[in-house]
Amino acid sequence: QVQLVESGGGLVQPGGSLRLSCAASGIMFSLYEMGWYRQVPGKQRELVATISGNAYITKYADSVKGRFAISRDNAKNTMYLQMNSLKPEDTAVYYCLATRSGRTPYWGQGTQVTVSS
Repeated sequence: QVQLVESGGGLVQPGGSLRLSCAASGIMFSLYEMGWYRQVPGKQRELVATISGNAYITKYADSVKGRFAISRDNAKNTMYLQMNSLKPEDTAVYYCLATRSGRTPYWGQGTQVTVSS
């Protein structure tokens, strides 16, 4: 059974930092591209960042470039999102996604991030 479990969300003040984690089980983690997405009520889920299986290739939404950093530890089957200089507009539910060509994609259940003073 495949499971993606996000953690690390919470309430933080503007300018603060959080580190999200996504722990995967039931998949050959290193063969999957991983990504972070976020969604606010009434809006479509949007891409935040992605990382290739070998971690050589990363991509970021323009809105988070220079503030967020995606990484992964294939030995721990875990992906991370370091979020710095957080803004109120970063408030959302953050989801992790595992994708592999020709295979079913898998989503986590999400973790809430709230940026507010």
